[in-house]
Amino acid sequence: MKAIELLEASPVIAAVKDEGGLKRCFESECQVVFVLYGSILNIGNIVRQIKEHGKYAMVHADLTHGLSSKEIVVDFIKENTCADGIISTKPLLVKRAVELGLFGIQRTFIIDSLAMSTTKKQIDTFHPDMVEIMPGVMPKALEEIRRYTNIPIIAGGLISDKKDIMAAFHAGADAISTTREELWFM
Repeated sequence: MKAIELLEASPVIAAVKDEGGLKRCFESECQVVFVLYGSILNIGNIVRQIKEHGKYAMVHADLTHGLSSKEIVVDFIKENTCADGIISTKPLLVKRAVELGLFGIQRTFIIDSLAMSTTKKQIDTFHPDMVEIMPGVMPKALEEIRRYTNIPIIAGGLISDKKDIMAAFHAGADAISTTREELWFM
């Protein structure tokens, strides 16, 4: 499945940060789950549960305790879990995921014009499958990235209600990720 097809099928992404959120996401219609917690000891089990519920699992490599920031982390995730992809702020990890046939999601924080420029360079250099723009409540930043690239865009961070979701979609986002569980059931 292509990245855009995945996001079209599930435009709201459940971003889970603990076991309670994991259990709750299983009740939602969200087909994509961002795993924002875990360790090398339990990440395989977390991903297995997600897969058993017929959902796509994207592991945030930077937030999984015990993993380093080296590319070998992606190999570990591929070989020791059934994850469908990884999320990282580190472009080399995202590039490695794509090389291994996993979805590679570049998470980036747009805080100023330098960060915007760096994001564009990273898109051109590392070719992620998707880019997650944070915070996701910045329509101008989303619009600029949309004009710059055709890769799928995920708006994440500080999304607090339906109005934020609709603004992100209007600005060009293909999906949103949120830890706010009530938004998983819209």
